[in-house]
Amino acid sequence: MQSQQSTSPTAQCNLPPRPPPQARKGGVGSSDYPWLCALIEAVDRRLRRRFGVSEYTRSPECLLRIQVIRSAHDLFLRDGTCVRPGERIINLHFWNEQIPPIPATGPTLSWARRMNERFERSMQELARHLATRSDMDDVAAVRANAALGTAAQRGQVSRILLRLGFEIIPEDSSSFAQRIHLYCENIFISLIVLARNAIALRRDTLVRGRVTAYLSRRALEQRYGR
Repeated sequence: MQSQQSTSPTAQCNLPPRPPPQARKGGVGSSDYPWLCALIEAVDRRLRRRFGVSEYTRSPECLLRIQVIRSAHDLFLRDGTCVRPGERIINLHFWNEQIPPIPATGPTLSWARRMNERFERSMQELARHLATRSDMDDVAAVRANAALGTAAQRGQVSRILLRLGFEIIPEDSSSFAQRIHLYCENIFISLIVLARNAIALRRDTLVRGRVTAYLSRRALEQRYGR
């Protein structure tokens, strides 16, 4: 789930101060390449400020950050939700520092289960956050844009997102400007992976495709608003 430029500022969350990097699991102090991790974190922090990406909880198990953007397309979701161009939606971003590192032997069933549980908890935290924010009552849907490598991986992630309640809605990225933007994103993703979890870096990281999925605000509240 990657950055997307927005002209709509994200509402600020009233959260306690962030703990120092060395106190966070997966932070600068636990990187494969500390110098590269420090550089990437500084760039990432600047990009988050520029595009309005912020945390909505201080839970150490939250995997996500949010960005309030405006929809560029008409969306018609299966529960009847209709989103028009210009209406506000939430774009999800991975909270890179809090993603469990992939074991040296590769992804395991235990790692996958841990990721699934943390993603569900992150969505529950998001539902609670939105329920307390009257200034975000107009947000109609949540968007996930996952950057993956092979076609098999895209299919697997699509199935996971469907099980989590999302709807897969492909988006056109055929223009030259969009292809350049995605390639630059892939370079930055590869640097993040190299810095934080080098064992997960593969040759196909520069040719990652995208899986775009949406979850309506109504479905979010019904599924995760417990």
